[in-house]
Amino acid sequence: MTVTEHRAHRCRCGGCGAVTGADMPGQVAGSPSLYGPNLRALAAYLLVFQHVPVERCAQLIADVTGARVSPGWVSSIVAEAALLVTDSVKLIRALLTLAHVLHVDETTTRIGTTRRWLHVACTSRLTLLGLGERSRDGVNALGILPDFRGVLVHDSLSLYDGYPDARHQLCGSHLVRELTAAAEDHPGQWWPGQIRWALAELNKQAGEARADGLTEIPPERARVYLKSFHHGLRVGLSLHPRVSGRKQSPARNLLERLQRRACDVLRFADFPSWVPFTNNAAERALRPVKTQVKISGCHQSETGAAVWLTIRSYLDSARKHGLPAFDAIHRAFTGNLWMPPVALDA
Repeated sequence: MTVTEHRAHRCRCGGCGAVTGADMPGQVAGSPSLYGPNLRALAAYLLVFQHVPVERCAQLIADVTGARVSPGWVSSIVAEAALLVTDSVKLIRALLTLAHVLHVDETTTRIGTTRRWLHVACTSRLTLLGLGERSRDGVNALGILPDFRGVLVHDSLSLYDGYPDARHQLCGSHLVRELTAAAEDHPGQWWPGQIRWALAELNKQAGEARADGLTEIPPERARVYLKSFHHGLRVGLSLHPRVSGRKQSPARNLLERLQRRACDVLRFADFPSWVPFTNNAAERALRPVKTQVKISGCHQSETGAAVWLTIRSYLDSARKHGLPAFDAIHRAFTGNLWMPPVALDA
């Protein structure tokens, strides 16, 4: 730790008696003492990216740097950092709205004793996290989906169907898990394994098409798997006919969804060069929030949670562009804020 002392001298004119005081440097003006950008960036990095609890963060800083910071000061850094990265996050939101492909997902988190919903919208290059209800209004609170016109990758949660201007890709990993469960529930039936095999093979063919620089899977490669997919659906529907009433069996519901939304299930095979098979990107973006709760506990206020998520969105987006997390937050504190390049991204 290096301590710099600034002395602002005051002088009185012997003739007129006017007192003139020297101005303090801009970075310390108005404050009797101030920690520099290196230490503030370190505190924000430890709290948000490394999930270190506030008191342990203060102790770690003291042990490593010799600066005896208070837990209260450490806690205040998050709000300051969130304010500094606001312009970058605004641009992230705008670029996500214009993306060709957008991954969305949701999960629960806790604020104090209250359960809240956490939403994410992301691409391979950008991430935006935010709080909201598990409803259309909650999703809209991110400020992206109402104006989104690309391909929306998600699980089969019904609220995402309320965006007709977007095209959809249902997560293949979720469907594979549901088909595996159906195979376990109906061990004598072959249709779950056949559909699962067809989807897996189509995903493999999509990967090979991308590697070869193709914009589509050659028809002769895809034909057998598409035929197996639709044949498995017909067999499954014949074995699980509809019953009177609104409640159907899980197998019937799965089969009807696969049939009714076949285009949304197979869109990755139609556009292998840019539509993904799974929604893993969104799930990876949500995972650090769960880690934060496990290590540091839940946030005690919605304001505290919101500013933490703002910084995390900024750091995740910067890291996707190859900038280390500490460098990204240090740039915010030194007036050289990282901004995402203005380019449409899948």
